Amino acid sequence: MSIDTEVRPADAESIARAAELLRQGELVAMPTETVYGIAADARNGEAVSKIFVAKGRPQDNPLIVHVTGPEMLHGLVSEVPERAQLLMAAFCPGPLTIIMPRGPEVAAECCAGLDTVGIRMPSHPVARAVIEASGCAFAAPSANLSGKPSPTNAQDVFTDMDGRLPLILDGGECDWGVESTVVSVVGEKPTLFRPGHITLEDLERALGEEVEVSKAILEKLPEGAVVRSPGMKYKHYAPKADVTLLDGTFEQFKAYVDAHAAENPSCLCFTGEAEKLGVPCVEYGREGDGADQAKHIFRSLRALDEQGDAVVYARCPQKDGLSMAVYNRLIRAAAFRVIKL
Repeated sequence: MSIDTEVRPADAESIARAAELLRQGELVAMPTETVYGIAADARNGEAVSKIFVAKGRPQDNPLIVHVTGPEMLHGLVSEVPERAQLLMAAFCPGPLTIIMPRGPEVAAECCAGLDTVGIRMPSHPVARAVIEASGCAFAAPSANLSGKPSPTNAQDVFTDMDGRLPLILDGGECDWGVESTVVSVVGEKPTLFRPGHITLEDLERALGEEVEVSKAILEKLPEGAVVRSPGMKYKHYAPKADVTLLDGTFEQFKAYVDAHAAENPSCLCFTGEAEKLGVPCVEYGREGDGADQAKHIFRSLRALDEQGDAVVYARCPQKDGLSMAVYNRLIRAAAFRVIKL
């Protein structure tokens, strides 16, 4: 059954409407500082199930629960470990998700059968206003069809979600452009499960200890592996085109693209490089500037679809600092096809 989807500016009246829908067990898409998300009341399993249907998302992919602050954690988590307290003091509200032991009130549908739950405190004024107006902690993944690039504006949400949910709040472009950093504080050592705007180095500084990096960040997970965080699956964030990452200098990249001209390739490249390549291109940020690349990567992947590209060669970003988040998203968009030049 198709739903009439309304896109409304994120003003006080629309926020009140969003809050009402959430309390009624409906879905609402809205901006956060990272990407746009689809929200449902995290304590209402039936409502949370609607997210999986709207996205076509596998049920074994956990969802992140959004709250305004630590005062909302009661019942959602069974304990707040000391490491979580340190991280919240350093980075919350902000683009950080902390995996903690789950509490009795969070809907099982949020947790994909795990004994943990990811908690995030968004800094975006619209997301915070909706939580405050509704009184609901909400579960929210990115507001795209499963496997497609995450949306960073309301129009991209509408492209994917028209007819699948009643309301999209338009709060303009997102600030950061890649999803939150996900870190687990359950177990012996803190572990980074998804890189984002808060880097590995930031986490280690705040905790005063080494943070393990999950193998799944830079490598393909084995078939049937249990995932503790969203974004760890095999192919994710992907445009329709076959994307291959080329790891090398610009000169090596250009030579490779020229040698494969018969494939009519397009390129995903850094700012200022398109004019030197002689094929259709989308630029995704300045070379070496992880923040600029992160802000543009998902819109750029969607632009490849809008051009109808079939074969895409992509410039490989660095793999450290904030660039690790961009590399992590790109290798998934490329289904782990990376060629070392």
